[in-house]
Amino acid sequence: MATDISTTPGSHTQPVPPQTEPDYLHVSSGFSSWAFTLDHKRIGIMYLIGVMAAFALGGVFALILRTELLTPGPTIISADWYNQMFTLHGAVMVFLFIIPSIPGALGNFVVPIMLGTKDVAFPQMNLASFYLWVGGAIFFVAALLTGGLDTGWTFYTPYSTTTSTSVIAATFGAFILGFSSIFTGLNFIVTVHTMRAPGMSWFRIPLFVWAIYATAIIQVLATPVLGITLLMLIAERALGLGIFDPKMGGDPVLFQHFFWFYSHPAVYIMILPAMGIISELISTYSRRHIFGYRFIAFSSVGLALLGFLVWGHHMFTSGQSPAMSVIFSALTFSVAIPSAVKVFNWLATMYRGSISLATPMCYALAFLFLFTIGGLTGLFLGTLVVDVPLHDTYFVVAHFHYVMMGGTLIAFLGGIFHWWPKMTGKMYNEFWGQVSSVIVFLGFNLTFFPQFILGTRGMPRRYYNYVPEFQSLHVMSTVGAYVLGLGLTIALAVLIHSLMRGKKAPNNPWGAATLEWQTTSPPPLYNFNYEPVGRDPYALHEMEYDASIDGYKHNPELAKLAPAH
Repeated sequence: MATDISTTPGSHTQPVPPQTEPDYLHVSSGFSSWAFTLDHKRIGIMYLIGVMAAFALGGVFALILRTELLTPGPTIISADWYNQMFTLHGAVMVFLFIIPSIPGALGNFVVPIMLGTKDVAFPQMNLASFYLWVGGAIFFVAALLTGGLDTGWTFYTPYSTTTSTSVIAATFGAFILGFSSIFTGLNFIVTVHTMRAPGMSWFRIPLFVWAIYATAIIQVLATPVLGITLLMLIAERALGLGIFDPKMGGDPVLFQHFFWFYSHPAVYIMILPAMGIISELISTYSRRHIFGYRFIAFSSVGLALLGFLVWGHHMFTSGQSPAMSVIFSALTFSVAIPSAVKVFNWLATMYRGSISLATPMCYALAFLFLFTIGGLTGLFLGTLVVDVPLHDTYFVVAHFHYVMMGGTLIAFLGGIFHWWPKMTGKMYNEFWGQVSSVIVFLGFNLTFFPQFILGTRGMPRRYYNYVPEFQSLHVMSTVGAYVLGLGLTIALAVLIHSLMRGKKAPNNPWGAATLEWQTTSPPPLYNFNYEPVGRDPYALHEMEYDASIDGYKHNPELAKLAPAH
């Protein structure tokens, strides 16, 4: 069996002795070895299991909602239960899945290996962040079991200060989740600054790491605002203080300013890591060096900074001054620039590439289509004259899901399939993986595209009942939700089947050039059995296929035969 190869800053190669220590999955066993682990890879796996369970719970709530909307009037649940279902669906999906999914699961697992280091900067803090996530999830479940929650996932005042449902439990859960997010962000910032492998300059960092780094900045700077806001909401309910409730001298619009000052940057906490994944997938499965590396890297930072300046576009109908609305509208359009930079550079990377329609690439192509629709429809909502009639309609629901689910979820699935062989040491069934991506894509569009039409025709969001003229589009959307659920179930079945029946994964089945593919599958406890050296993470021309290991290995001699770009 061929040995792995690491390189020093010269042109020579250095053979690496075969690995003798067990991989991270088998270095120890038992519940306590996982529950108290400080290994970033095991923490990433625990995050993965947790966020997928949260996604399943939120998905059940979504199917209940869509089934209820199959017909006008009562179908399977009451109006009160409908309000609770859409509230819990939104809260679980946003706070327990979309925000922590990629940084907590995939980021924790691959970022340190991509940087060539043995762990994150603060392993104890990393484990604490996971248990804070678990604690926050427990409070959400407690809210479900002790009176429910019917405020909507935004907890808008003054209703959230007067309803009899479990607002305090849910908001305290979100407060705890904020600490989890901050801990994760701090860890990534320090790790990227201080623990890169020798030779890994800032412009040799993989673009997924750039995206996680930009996300971490938002997590650290924006999340405290949400935490303070939720504490004030709890204090108002528990102590009768007049902060947001106008009956006690408060201002409900102040809550909206605080909430969206966090929650619009949170949109980029959700989507930036997804964009980082897509950068890795597009380059790897097009067999081309990423086009415009620095532009993509800086656009991640640009999105993080611009995300703090546009929260007011959520409040065009709240009574803010016309001048402020115009300013926020103009700033909203500026966000399209770094987003478009990424899309155009991804398309340029694929141009004349040798594209492989492997499962991760199928999800990446789905992302490009869905996220582009989500982004372009955002321009409609950023335009004052159009946003006012579309505000609080199903157009907003469709736009949000095309960005968050068509973006974050689809990229998350692509990332899971891409790094699954590295995480588990097992290969999955490629055919059924591709089938899952096609069904997910079709089901997603069938679910949410009719909602754009519903919104333009005046169908309000969050309504339990509707006039019969909207039923045909609601039926299409409900059927699409079940098709989407089928595709996601197939994807899960493919991954679970691989654990039991999948063949052993080679170290580098895709021919990627980032450092995580230059160690074993699964990696050893400390990630490498040699000291890795940073190099161009997209030098795919230096990878050669080795039939003896059924995978790829690094051969810098090929660099002399082909240009890097």
